[in-house]
Amino acid sequence: MVSTLLKHSEAKIIFVDYQLLDTATGAFKLFSEKGIKLPYLVLIPDSYSPSSGANVTISMPEVLEYESFLAAGNPDFPIVRPNDEFDPISLNYTSGTTSSPKGVIYSHRGAYLNSLAAVLLNEMLSMPVYLWTVPMFHCNGWCLTWAVAAQGGTNICLRNVTAKGIFDNIATHQVTHMGGAPTVLSMIINAPASERRPLPGKVSAMTGGAPPPPQVLFKMEELGFNVTHSYGLTETYGPGTVCTWKPEWNSLPPDARAKIKARQGLQHLGMAETDIKDPATMKSVTPDAKTMGEVMFRGNTVMNGYLKDLKATQDAFKGGWFHSGDLGVKHPDGYIELKDRLKDIIISGGENVSTIEVEAVIFSHPSVLEAAVVGRPDDHWGETPCAFVKLKDGCSATAEDIITYCRDRLPHYMAPRTIVFEDLPKTSTGKTQKFVLRQKAKAMGSLSKISKL
Repeated sequence: MVSTLLKHSEAKIIFVDYQLLDTATGAFKLFSEKGIKLPYLVLIPDSYSPSSGANVTISMPEVLEYESFLAAGNPDFPIVRPNDEFDPISLNYTSGTTSSPKGVIYSHRGAYLNSLAAVLLNEMLSMPVYLWTVPMFHCNGWCLTWAVAAQGGTNICLRNVTAKGIFDNIATHQVTHMGGAPTVLSMIINAPASERRPLPGKVSAMTGGAPPPPQVLFKMEELGFNVTHSYGLTETYGPGTVCTWKPEWNSLPPDARAKIKARQGLQHLGMAETDIKDPATMKSVTPDAKTMGEVMFRGNTVMNGYLKDLKATQDAFKGGWFHSGDLGVKHPDGYIELKDRLKDIIISGGENVSTIEVEAVIFSHPSVLEAAVVGRPDDHWGETPCAFVKLKDGCSATAEDIITYCRDRLPHYMAPRTIVFEDLPKTSTGKTQKFVLRQKAKAMGSLSKISKL
């Protein structure tokens, strides 16, 4: 993957942390075999002394040590500003959850606006202390790399994201803000008591990247985190919408509040428009919380396009709106709510099954740590829901237990008919790779041939 992205981007320099040097050398080996010119490597050693990287041997034109490289620079260099605010500022790759990663081009204007929007979304006062669990390479850390700098903040970085590391760093550094995919939130709420530490104060946590199960949001707030739910894609610089909270919702029961907070909400101040449209007619759907359509965006905080892929860019902007590939509904108050990816929706016996809704129910089972639902081919129904489940340590549940649990809480056609217990495959940003699970479900064959369920 690294060699593919380096080749596609034509990067001239790569910064490599010592911990990932083996990955980099593997990528360079692939380059050498294909006769491609290698980029310069700047090695970040374990400790900040030039000698710590001196013994590194690698088949490269030149290896530079990070601190020495910086020291050789001119602190009075002339600033080179863009000729146009829509000139590219960075290239970010999509997560590759449904296909090969695409190179998304960000503009100076879009990055500037989304960074300021991130400050507002996180209610970030001056000099925040931000704990990084969102990878900085992913949408430039949801543009928070720039947002924290704009507010004069302190960055707390983790080599490995663990619940203990999160609690320890929050307590030690008096963390005020953090962000993370629902996977990270699940890690926090399921941490054993021995790894938890009292929060020094209210910690604002922004989540996104995948729809968070209401149960996870509810338990996070029980622990003392103030969770803000945002939604977006790499193509929208990370956060494009936010579930802006209404004071009147404070009086609702906790589970009802969590279900509302799980909505994707309204576009933030940096995004011009967000809508749910019929992709065929490009008409807005009825805001009845039932009629499904595709989530679409337009504005300055939408990408310039995909690098070296004109057709994909044209397809993404058909009708003058960016097509997200996500299916959702619009509530009467204008708040949007995701129901599924276009590629993930299951059609069983002519009925649409939202994998997000099924996953939320499975997630609420007391023994379940993680769950992902995909369609399994079926000769009779077309598809049936197939759930891949990881249980919490020390907990047990059978496939029949979970199927019965779902049937008690969902229409029967939505309840999974197949349960597979295993670890879920993830991208480097913590998203479940559903295309891998779909391949596994397809390989199982039709359920109707082997069961009367």
